[in-house]
Amino acid sequence: MSLLAEKVKTSFKGKQIAVIGDLVADQFLHGTIARVSREAPVFILKHDETETRPGGAANAAANIAALGGEPLLVGLISGDVNGIALRAALKGSGVEMNTVVTDPSFRTTTKVRVIGGQSHSAKKQMIRIDYENDATVANDVREQLRTNMEMAAKGADAIIFSDYNYGVAEPELMKVVKDIASERSIPLVVDSRFRLEQFAGATSATPNQEEVEKLLGKPFDEADCDGLRERLELESLLITLGGKGMIVFEKGRRPLAIPAVGSDQPVDVTGAGDTVIAAYTLGLASGLSFAAAASIANHAGGIVVMKRGTSVATLPELLASLTSISQTNVATNEI
Repeated sequence: MSLLAEKVKTSFKGKQIAVIGDLVADQFLHGTIARVSREAPVFILKHDETETRPGGAANAAANIAALGGEPLLVGLISGDVNGIALRAALKGSGVEMNTVVTDPSFRTTTKVRVIGGQSHSAKKQMIRIDYENDATVANDVREQLRTNMEMAAKGADAIIFSDYNYGVAEPELMKVVKDIASERSIPLVVDSRFRLEQFAGATSATPNQEEVEKLLGKPFDEADCDGLRERLELESLLITLGGKGMIVFEKGRRPLAIPAVGSDQPVDVTGAGDTVIAAYTLGLASGLSFAAAASIANHAGGIVVMKRGTSVATLPELLASLTSISQTNVATNEI
């Protein structure tokens, strides 16, 4: 067993990670195409089944549980049909709901992916339908979120702040979380789909290449990325590069490129970023270096992109991957 695998095996179990952010119900509607409609030039899809999986911050929490950690999930959910389905999916993933706030007036953010194909052909995603909450989160609900967030963060070994711009992960809550992380000297890792600049001052962040290029306003460039890390007041910046792996920018060190693990032809990248931040944060909570934690996250990401739909990397899968592939990018003294 490799050194990293041994560290994961002995350190991940029981690590408490506060996951604060936007919860999403990822639904997959599976069906079979039989014919073309007479009403319009579209396929008729015969519905087979619909499954709901945790998405967004909920997916990060599910991945932490699958890797042996204990997620302390803080978010907002409704009592609507999709909210009930998401709650059941989280429970099935081993995620407790004690610090999740329920608001009947809130609409559970839901992403429905229609997966179809002919009976003897491979099924593919045909369209995605998003149901988003448009209502402003009420002051009393936001106060309850803040109370739950403080409760979770004060007992955690690390914190994930996951922003999908759906009303929960707001800058004012980030300020509170940042203070708690600083007081307790624990890692705070941020992921923001559209507004990472509003969440400066964390320990690290995990944007993808597209998000970074939007922040830079130009194509990807290593020198600019290190400048971005400084601008965001981060100790490290972990950028995922799709099939090219990832790259770590750390204060006082040269950029570290980590090649992708496994096939460069992913089956499905849905939710891979949530897996990466989950494994990366567990690594940092276990006392690993940024480089070692990123290498572990790279393996976890490589596992989930070979699965269909929003998925998790399990601890046995991660240990097997770490053991089978040589860790050429992380020196022993960096672990």
